Amino acid sequence: MNKSPINIPGIRYGETDNFLLIAGPCVVESEEIVFQIAEHLIKLSEKYQLPLVFKASYRKANRSKIDSFSGIGDEKALKILASVREKFSIPVITDIHNPPEAELAAQYVDVLQIPAFLCRQTDLLVAAARTGRWINIKKGQFLSGSSMKFAVEKVRDSGNNNIMVTDRGNMFGYQDIVVDFRNIPLMKKTGVPVIMDITHSLQQPNQEAGISGGIPEMIETIGKAAISVGADGIFIETHPDPASAKSDGANMLILSDMDKLLNKLVALRKTINSFNS
Repeated sequence: MNKSPINIPGIRYGETDNFLLIAGPCVVESEEIVFQIAEHLIKLSEKYQLPLVFKASYRKANRSKIDSFSGIGDEKALKILASVREKFSIPVITDIHNPPEAELAAQYVDVLQIPAFLCRQTDLLVAAARTGRWINIKKGQFLSGSSMKFAVEKVRDSGNNNIMVTDRGNMFGYQDIVVDFRNIPLMKKTGVPVIMDITHSLQQPNQEAGISGGIPEMIETIGKAAISVGADGIFIETHPDPASAKSDGANMLILSDMDKLLNKLVALRKTINSFNS
């Protein structure tokens, strides 16, 4: 059996054979939308006995254009995330972008996420590690899976063993990303849980309009492949109306489609576990 190796404080269903689900909107747009998505995901977590971490960025620092939406204000957004954590009793994850943000965000959330573009930033990794929170390091689009051992070592050597790593594909040419599923077993050699970021792996960045595109119709394909090769969890951004989302709408899953997707992935996980028992 493949028991979850992830013991984030407050997580439910941590002793099941299911994968970890990290899900939510790309960015905090409003309290209303955040709570709507959280309530929906919690019902699915209960239905499928899935350990859930709610995800939303309190600020988007990596934008193509200066006038792209970046957030509603740091403190306001962080307080909304803390409200999700308190109201629903679930762990929450958010991105940080520079060392001072680590201590700030750690006051409101349970997991600090290192963006893919920043996974080699030593000062950021060390600052995140020193908070004692769980750290999710996204693999840079420019790195192999085996190279992530150095990012993991930076956090471990800073006194923190609460580490996950997440694949989100590799750049292919200028405007596309592809997934090399060899990276999942390669990253598992670091001894930490490995997550597959499904939606960002389908991103098509650097479009001429300055807004990233995406291929959301391939979400199920990437999810099934990730579960099949042993991913410990999946990361997926979702929104009630992706077309109106303020960030990354082109590659997000419609919230109403989450149930159908999770039903298939949970069934596949059970099949995979039966081979390993």
